[in-house]
Amino acid sequence: MSADGIIVPPAKPLAEGILEIDTLLGGWHHTTAGYLLTGPRPVLVETGSQTSVPVVLAELERLGLGPGDLYGIALTHIHLDHAGGVGDVAAAYPNATVYVHALGARHLADPTRLVASAGQVYGPLLDSLYGRLTPTAPDRLRVLAHGETVDLGGGRALVAVDSPGHAKHHLGFHDELSGLLFSGDAVGVRLPDGGVLRPATPPPDFDLDLALASLERFAQRRPAGIALAHYGLVPGAVDDLLEEAAETLCAWAAEAERALRAGEDVAGALAERFASDVSGLSEDSRRRIETLNGVHSNAAGLSRWLAKRDAEPTA
Repeated sequence: MSADGIIVPPAKPLAEGILEIDTLLGGWHHTTAGYLLTGPRPVLVETGSQTSVPVVLAELERLGLGPGDLYGIALTHIHLDHAGGVGDVAAAYPNATVYVHALGARHLADPTRLVASAGQVYGPLLDSLYGRLTPTAPDRLRVLAHGETVDLGGGRALVAVDSPGHAKHHLGFHDELSGLLFSGDAVGVRLPDGGVLRPATPPPDFDLDLALASLERFAQRRPAGIALAHYGLVPGAVDDLLEEAAETLCAWAAEAERALRAGEDVAGALAERFASDVSGLSEDSRRRIETLNGVHSNAAGLSRWLAKRDAEPTA
């Protein structure tokens, strides 16, 4: 199927009743994923960006979901590559409830500040790559707290897992039936052809201690697998992945702190220290990684966290 002239790849089955949808951010394959949980009450986890809406709607239609058939839209957080399409998808599926963290809900109802902030971060990429954010009617929003569930019917429930660190309004979603956990950006970014796991530490909310605690909270749920927003179900043991994510976060934070104390450029130090992470990648893969999760963004988030930590009074 095609959408606006783009060939939309068919959804990929990950487990019984779970389909991975490639939202084709920027026309790139295997870069940003949404996940459809099928059954009596279908729920879409992540919509992707506003520019991805035609792709997502085309695939949902191909899968047989008419305007009254989508039960819910669950957002791990409200960054535009994850939630920029929510207002438009919600308009196309008027019966769908939008599930979101309490700290993100008001920005979906009135995205003015969120879009203005994104414009400062992304510059021209805001419109050319991500798009903006159509408001969602407040009565369509349902706030989820840690441990609350969305009953999808057929014995399937999606459990919200409060997981700040990457962003203070971040949720993971654990499908108790399959055991898969949809981790948003809390575990990091690893593209299928994009080398090793890289942490996602953007400003303004990144907090190392909260990020590590969130990984431990994921581990305590004993998921059968971790599905990243960027990108896909990660092969191998979940414990190993979560341990790698924690070690990588700590390594990036330690290098950022060393560079800051030495008066060095933090972004330059991180780029040099972790150059091997992207060595051997194609130019396309490098461009996708740096667009989604660039060193400068990670450096800014780490630097802000270090400044805030250092400013806190000691006991």
